[in-house]
Amino acid sequence: MGTVLVTGGSGFIGSHCILQLLAAGHRVRTTVRSPGREGMVRAMLRQGGTEPGDRLSFVQADLQRDAGWPEAVAGCDHVLHVASPFPPDLPKHEDELIVPAREGALRVLHAARDAGVRRVVLTSSFAAVGYGHAPQPAPFDETRWTDLDGEGVLPYVKSKTLAERAAWDFIAREGGALELAVVNPVGVFGPVLGPDYSTSILLVQRLMDGAMPGCPQLCFGVVDVRDVADLHLRAMTDPAAAGERFLAVAGDFLWIREIATTLRQQLGASARKVPTRQLPNWLVRLAALRDPAVRQILPELGMPKNASSAKARRVLGWSPRSPQEAVVATAESLLQLGLLKGGAKARA
Repeated sequence: MGTVLVTGGSGFIGSHCILQLLAAGHRVRTTVRSPGREGMVRAMLRQGGTEPGDRLSFVQADLQRDAGWPEAVAGCDHVLHVASPFPPDLPKHEDELIVPAREGALRVLHAARDAGVRRVVLTSSFAAVGYGHAPQPAPFDETRWTDLDGEGVLPYVKSKTLAERAAWDFIAREGGALELAVVNPVGVFGPVLGPDYSTSILLVQRLMDGAMPGCPQLCFGVVDVRDVADLHLRAMTDPAAAGERFLAVAGDFLWIREIATTLRQQLGASARKVPTRQLPNWLVRLAALRDPAVRQILPELGMPKNASSAKARRVLGWSPRSPQEAVVATAESLLQLGLLKGGAKARA
């Protein structure tokens, strides 16, 4: 098998993609922003049960600079472009997210095309699909795009939408023989391999820590990171995936209160701090006056949404775990790694 480049290998999704690529027999090259992160990536893979040895190599490259990308893609058949900024707090200016996301995707695509890479799989997001729209009863599918002129579209949502649009435009205009497939995950949960993980994991961490006074009326999709990685590999190798985008969602969207109830029911005493009372919207809006992080969620308060993974299941044979299993696996890994406040590292 050939070499696969994974951008952002120290990230939550990227590290799980590396695990599954190695298990499938591929050689893997991954990009890191600094050489010091190599040890962290290897530690995360050991936590995942893999010692890659010389089947994993590293290249230093940054999404905001040209240096390193020709070396990163050289000799690769496929690229999984997973890296993209996703901070827990609002940036001072939206371009702090938009520019590296869009320009980074284009840097990777340019380098991949010039190196004769066969296919790039881009990690986009449900953020590029289901925002800026009025509430609707029908689930979102891959034909929909976020309306950037809609109400309450945040910088992260803009960054993912503009980056994916730019990627498709590049392929259409100057991609040559390069193929593109896109994976659009909802909130990514599942087993944490180390301290560098998806912002969505913070929800479970804060619920388990008792850091939230209650459950805001927020509804969002859940998918296990192991299934997101599996979908990337399917999109990388299946001929039918070329030129397509695939929503990665495990089932119906959940309200935060449903997530909290699942944790309490499945984890017993370990989840004793998890709140299950519903916070009224007026109280959340009051808290947002002093907390910018809370302000980010206001446009989504009380808005039910849903999305369908029918295309990924039909075209690629994808079969994800349940949302509940993903949520519980998240909490169990946080307990095992000692990443909850006041909790000693749990026994494996």
